Amino acid sequence: MRANLIAGLDIGTTHTCAVIGEILDDPRRPGLTVLGVGQAQTGGLRGDMVTNIDEMTESVRNAMNEAELMAGTTVDRVYAGIGGDHVRASSSMGVVAISEEEVTRDDVERVHIVARAVALPPDREMVHAIPQEYRVDHQRGIKDPLGMSGVRLESEVFLVTCQVTASTNITKAVNKAGYRVQELVLEPLAGARAVLTEDEREVGVAMVEIGAHTTNVAAFYEGKIQQVSILPFGGATLTADLVRGLAVPYKEAQIAKERHAHAFAQMVDPRETVDLPGPSPGQMRSVACELIAHIVEQRLDEMFGIVQSELQDQGVLDKLGAGIVLSGGSAAIPGVVELAQQIFASPVRLGVPSEGLGGLADRVRRPRFAVGAGLALWGADRFAETGRGASTKASGIVTKLGIWLKEFF
Repeated sequence: MRANLIAGLDIGTTHTCAVIGEILDDPRRPGLTVLGVGQAQTGGLRGDMVTNIDEMTESVRNAMNEAELMAGTTVDRVYAGIGGDHVRASSSMGVVAISEEEVTRDDVERVHIVARAVALPPDREMVHAIPQEYRVDHQRGIKDPLGMSGVRLESEVFLVTCQVTASTNITKAVNKAGYRVQELVLEPLAGARAVLTEDEREVGVAMVEIGAHTTNVAAFYEGKIQQVSILPFGGATLTADLVRGLAVPYKEAQIAKERHAHAFAQMVDPRETVDLPGPSPGQMRSVACELIAHIVEQRLDEMFGIVQSELQDQGVLDKLGAGIVLSGGSAAIPGVVELAQQIFASPVRLGVPSEGLGGLADRVRRPRFAVGAGLALWGADRFAETGRGASTKASGIVTKLGIWLKEFF
């Protein structure tokens, strides 16, 4: 029997991550068996802006090839993530008259069309239209209205839009690398799929994913997405502070952040030091680890404060019974959870992809793989709903053969 393969592709500002998995053919154990994981340095991006499509293509190709080599198979399509501060999210209501005595599938499709019918500027396009809940004759909180009696059907839909140029550039890079985009998925939604549990979504939780240049916030309550925000700061902001505070080049500041940073200065031994480059070539100087920690803590304190204000302004902060889940590369800095607990005054945990994953799942159990693993899980969910969107070993090989022949001739 041919395997149904799903690939998630996270094109981040600094790293491109690919995750290939096989859909578990067992309705009692829904999920994904991780077969291969690939990483590559991202080229051709400055912030969220594409500066070189060929370099971006090479990043996609390298990450996918590494994942395919580990998996021992090939795929022909990917679920790709999209993010950046150009993304906009909002809610929309649709209302239709129930055509017969009870709600039919046609009624549900019509109310979705009405809810999605919002005017968009020429430079924007729809990424998601996610049904939140239904109402039949003003009765709220209905998750599946099929078969219910009434005369009026309403649907609340969560809409996500993006710039056309952003989605087009991602699709071009993936196509030039020899694959096609099965679906573009908003990165905060993909990350939440990988690190949040159903119970957390029900009682209220916010995922805060600290990327390189942006911090993604996705808040859930009563099982529904309540808010998505993409804030213009991330791990690169910490690095820039270290460049100024330590008077070192950007590359050395990045190394200092990855190897010696701590988010909670109280937990650092004040006697501990590290050697960093001095002002003259070849010169080294001793720097207190406590100083590095103070710089990182001060900036993270400010960043978490902005996240807290964003959640407060959207009216969801008081609904987060399960607290905050941190993910993204910078969430791995020691002391981040302790600092966040102090600022948010609520439960905080580190979010790593785990639930619903088998096989080589240990290869993605790190905060930086939240989006990549979530994209693969999103694809598995889509396949379970529709029976479409997966690659097979055969189709992947045929596609690759076609690409090789095209390049050869």
